[in-house]
Amino acid sequence: MASGKRVEIYTDGACRGNPGPGGWGAVLRYRGRERHLYGAEPQTTNNRMELRAAIEALAALKEPCEVELVTDSEYLRLGVTRWLPGWKARNWRKADRKPVKNADLWRRLDQEAARHRITWRWVRGHSGEEGNELADRLANRAIDELGAS
Repeated sequence: MASGKRVEIYTDGACRGNPGPGGWGAVLRYRGRERHLYGAEPQTTNNRMELRAAIEALAALKEPCEVELVTDSEYLRLGVTRWLPGWKARNWRKADRKPVKNADLWRRLDQEAARHRITWRWVRGHSGEEGNELADRLANRAIDELGAS
C-alpha cells in the first residue's frame, strides 16, 4: 500500500466566529523539504476547517505514503481513530441515531486516509510545537487573505 515515503504533516483550522470566516493550514515535510497549503471559506466552523486541513494535506500526496499527521484537534483525531467505524456501520449516524455533523467532510477524509498508512498524533494547540504553530499561522493567513476581520 504505502510507497515507503515518510511524510510528516501538521494541520490546523481557525475560525473567526463559530460559525464565521474560517481558514485551514497544512505543513507537509518530506526529506528536508517543506510545502505549505492553506485555504479559506467565508462562512464555516472551526471543526470543518480542521477536517479540511487534513483532507487537503492528504490529497496533496501524489502516491500512498507513511504519514504522521499532527493535529491539535481532538475532534479530528478521535473522529478518525475511534468514531468513524461506528458512523460508517450506522450509515453516518451517531449512537443516538442523529446524523453525523460534517459527514460530507468525514467521507472525504475517510477516502483520502485510506490511501495512506497514517499515525494520528495530537498536540496541545499554542504550546510551542513549531509545525503546529506554522499551520495555525497559515490558517489565519488564509482568513486574512479572504478579507475577513
